[in-house]
Amino acid sequence: MGQKINVTLKVWRQPNPKAKGRFVTYKAENIDTDMSFLEMLDVVNENLTKKGVEPIAFDHDCREGICGTCGALVNGQAHGPLEGTTLCQLHMRHFKNKSVIVIEPWRAKGFPVIKDLVVDRSSFDRIMAAGGFISVKTGSAPEANSIPIPKEKAELAMDAAACIGCGACVAACPNASAMLFVAAKVSHFKLLPQGEMEKKTRVLKMVTQMDKEGFGNCSNEYECEAACPKEISVAHIARMNREYLKARLSE
Repeated sequence: MGQKINVTLKVWRQPNPKAKGRFVTYKAENIDTDMSFLEMLDVVNENLTKKGVEPIAFDHDCREGICGTCGALVNGQAHGPLEGTTLCQLHMRHFKNKSVIVIEPWRAKGFPVIKDLVVDRSSFDRIMAAGGFISVKTGSAPEANSIPIPKEKAELAMDAAACIGCGACVAACPNASAMLFVAAKVSHFKLLPQGEMEKKTRVLKMVTQMDKEGFGNCSNEYECEAACPKEISVAHIARMNREYLKARLSE
């Protein structure tokens, strides 16, 4: 068991997308510092339920930093103060006793609030559906090692594939840009031989859909890279920009 701390939470409460939200203050007392941030919210919600108060709505699933479901701004930082960490893997030992913690949802036009800390991230799904697939008919699945891939490209593709689509890059960007997310998906497929045939149409469709969803433009602030729990490099954005330019020039 860790130490016990008391913290004050200022949580964004918004009952539905059309309602006007506001910050509500709650006391979280006798919180074990070995608890994760979401476990702390579980304790707060249990106490709210006992008092007949609507619990705080927040997204979660695996709670192992894998699925990309969780996410919120903690004191203005996506996923909280630690680098390379999802909200579910952030622990209360990183907060001081009697500290004030402000919790709010991702702030972006492309991520409309559903309720409290829950936002609609289906825009990412639509971007993926627009071009993030491979339609080449290859028959039955070939042996994985039968297609030679240079080690450098394989590692870059795996780095891009690490993106969990949590949306922290959008939330951290002052322009609410989704460039890092889209670039990671474009790089993932482009760098592998199976994705080469459709690379031009893929990047054009995905960027077009990204713009339709209302995300902003990249202005090289690098906040996305700093907030990404998987520490995906902005170098993928440069690669996507090159691929997009080549695709447009070849039209």
